[in-house]
Amino acid sequence: MLIRLLRTHLRPYRTLIALVLTLQIVQATANLLLPGMNRDIIDNGVVNGDTDYIWRHGGVMLVTSLVALVFTVGAVLVGSRIANAFGRDVRSALFHKVTSFSQREVNTFGPSSLITRVTNDVAQVQMLLQMTTTTMLAAPITAIIGIVMALREDVELTVVVAVAIPLLMSSIGLLIWRMLPAFHSMQDRIDAINKVLREQITGIRVVRAFVREPLEQYRFRVENDELTRSALTGGRLFGAAFPVAGLIVNLSSVAVIWLAADRIATGDLQIGSLIAFLTYLIQILFAVVMASFIAALAPRAMVASERILEVLDAVPSVRAGEQPITDPPGPVGIEFRSAGFRYPGAEHAVLSGVSLRCTAGQTTAIIGSTGSGKTTLLNLAARLIDATEGEVLVNGVDVRDLAAEVLWQRIGLVPQRPYLFSGTVASNLRYGKPDATEDELWEALTIAQGAGFVRAMPGGLDAQIAQGGSNVSGGQRQRLAIARALVRKPDLYLLDDSLSALDMATDARLRAALAPHTREAAVLIVAQRVTSIRNADQILVLEDGEPVGLGTHAQLLDSCSTYAEIVHSQLTDAEART
Repeated sequence: MLIRLLRTHLRPYRTLIALVLTLQIVQATANLLLPGMNRDIIDNGVVNGDTDYIWRHGGVMLVTSLVALVFTVGAVLVGSRIANAFGRDVRSALFHKVTSFSQREVNTFGPSSLITRVTNDVAQVQMLLQMTTTTMLAAPITAIIGIVMALREDVELTVVVAVAIPLLMSSIGLLIWRMLPAFHSMQDRIDAINKVLREQITGIRVVRAFVREPLEQYRFRVENDELTRSALTGGRLFGAAFPVAGLIVNLSSVAVIWLAADRIATGDLQIGSLIAFLTYLIQILFAVVMASFIAALAPRAMVASERILEVLDAVPSVRAGEQPITDPPGPVGIEFRSAGFRYPGAEHAVLSGVSLRCTAGQTTAIIGSTGSGKTTLLNLAARLIDATEGEVLVNGVDVRDLAAEVLWQRIGLVPQRPYLFSGTVASNLRYGKPDATEDELWEALTIAQGAGFVRAMPGGLDAQIAQGGSNVSGGQRQRLAIARALVRKPDLYLLDDSLSALDMATDARLRAALAPHTREAAVLIVAQRVTSIRNADQILVLEDGEPVGLGTHAQLLDSCSTYAEIVHSQLTDAEART
């Protein structure tokens, strides 16, 4: 998974990867030339007392060190650029993929998990890539060239290298293998704590209203402790790698000195050669250690890449056909033909057998008890989900054959829970029509009965709106959401219980103002209040996901017992008949 992710998203940066590899080869080679130069200075300069030789070769060492420094800095800069560009590209790919998801995919992954995958998971892979390009690429180069250089110094002493490298790699490899499940658990725990924290911040008023702070603190503490345990397990294993590596490096150095002591005494081996060999040994083992430590990041990056690719490989359930229609013929209208929806694996359908037509200039209302499928029907109309049975047609064309953008551009959706974005009143109203004038904004606000409270806000149209619209009331959010849809002047209005937070008087004024403005559009409205829909051209009554009545208010009073029961629970007999 990790290799596939890197191969796919590093393809545009092949030239930079070749450049960083070249820089790493040069800097590694320059660093490996230094021990040989140091050997010559000791054996030919220090031992013989030749000061000129020391200065000359010392100057060459200095120049070589500067070359190594310059190329190291260059490798770090280019490697960082590659890693950050990779992170940017993967985050962008994830963002575009998530925005193509229907509600089904969002619910499958969970919003908190999707946020973690776009941020934390990408950061884990990016960190591994950065460490690889800036440090790890030099490790095999250093190890290979270092072994060749060490053999040139003394063949007999290389037995220590032959033993130390496998011992070091197997020890670090064992620790890495044990880290993998700990890091997998850690990413899951991050998802869980993100979910709990998101719920608590969003629902803080409910938590306080029911005095449930102790319970929420307990939930957070449980998830936090689980994350801590997973992190400590991985951290202890990672921390153990340092002393293990240090022990093996130090034992190797002692072994070299022990093996070389008698040979130096007999003149078989020069001191300069011993020091050079020790330096090569440390460079080789340090390269193996650095490669191992960076490889220790791989388990977490592997888990993260698997989670990233789960999102990138997911196939959205709502997608355009092979040759989507971009200009549906005929007048605006929407039709359901035996339409229904069932969640994957669900025993019963949420909605089934709905046949309904709503044409331009016609208002169709949907009413029913909670859980009867009203919002699901509107989601089918907006193609936020696709029907699992039957058809949904716009202007006689199946919505699955339409280009999704074309459909969405013709819809003005006011969801059951209207969402406002951080910004200003004007920026929220212009969300569906960026070039709308101020006159258009005020006209929409006036129709939506929101002009009064917007004028009272500091700055008017430039008044600040907090994320989610948390600094305005529920009724104000609904009116701003309705105004946002009105600014767009769509062909099809989908209003999902969008007047529920309004008082009866405001509700009546808004409906009266809305009627002439939507005369040429098709309107599909979900409501709980009978007074909000009694004047609709037709009313669809749903019960347990199935249609049980369709007609006008007067017709349904006589023909549909479910509708009559709803009406009489809200109105008196006299009010119902007027």
